[in-house]
Amino acid sequence: MKKFSFIMALVLVLSMVAVGCGGGGKEAGGNTENAPKESAGAQQDAGAKKLVIGFSQTDNGNPWKVAQTKSIREEAKKRGYELVYTDAQGDTAKQLSDVEDMIARGVNYIILSPREFEGLAPALDAAKKAGIPVILVDRKAKGTAGQDYLTYIGSNFIEEGKRAGEWLAQVTGGKAKIVELTGTAGASVAIDRKAGFEQAIKPYKDMEIIASQTGNFSQAEGQKVMENLLQSYGDKITAVYAHNDGMAIGAINAIEAAGKVPGKDIIIVSVDGTKDALQAIIDGKMGATVECSPFFGPPAFDVIEKHAKGETIQPEIINKDNFFNKDNAAEFVNKAY
Repeated sequence: MKKFSFIMALVLVLSMVAVGCGGGGKEAGGNTENAPKESAGAQQDAGAKKLVIGFSQTDNGNPWKVAQTKSIREEAKKRGYELVYTDAQGDTAKQLSDVEDMIARGVNYIILSPREFEGLAPALDAAKKAGIPVILVDRKAKGTAGQDYLTYIGSNFIEEGKRAGEWLAQVTGGKAKIVELTGTAGASVAIDRKAGFEQAIKPYKDMEIIASQTGNFSQAEGQKVMENLLQSYGDKITAVYAHNDGMAIGAINAIEAAGKVPGKDIIIVSVDGTKDALQAIIDGKMGATVECSPFFGPPAFDVIEKHAKGETIQPEIINKDNFFNKDNAAEFVNKAY
């Protein structure tokens, strides 16, 4: 009887060991059928937990932002990361709250597209205290790379403004009465694109910005502002500089509604490089646009994977942007977003 009891106990122990070493089914391993495969960079070793990345978007109010969001979402999926996504809907207070929620959730990295330069300092400070690296994309925020945030990825906005101003000076012979449709007040992109443009036209005494108003990077707002400016300044306006293509398209609509011919009566230059803008150049309604790439997914996740491996990260990573006018718009229109 004792021998029988010993054999039964031994069988029971061996059965328990077998279950613990790999036969657990759903209970042991969970349902992983639909889980994405992790890339080598998404984990530091074979047993590491998948990284969770937060992405705080400013808004999705124009095609450029939609393309930016799509790029980051698709790259996260491609590389096997879990992405926590929020849309601040153009509200700085909401973006601060969004970032705080990500920190509370314990994400490993935060990709942040700041709505304002000054207003996001509390978010960066909170992430820093929590030990969560922040990657700024598209726009800068107040702080120092390597201390207050990991790095900034984006375009040189001052250079974009300069290229737009230089082109306009060339095609107008240095004579223009310009209205400027600016981006979101307080955003680094709007500040820099304005500064660069002003630098470019400063040597030309007959180039004057007669009005500068914000259209908040919105086509609808840009059109409304342009309608008001046409009523106020009428035939004095000979050129429009828009901080993005959406506002430029809005300005074209307003100019046509006022009975004027865009591209002839009023020359238009912008920034972004969207498909609509390139088509407007082909149609003769817009003169030029400076490219500003929205495809931040690959470079942002490259930074994350390099940092996770302990590699040195540059404080700024500047995108190489093209310039589109009548000479090359047709070549690139079908490749644009």
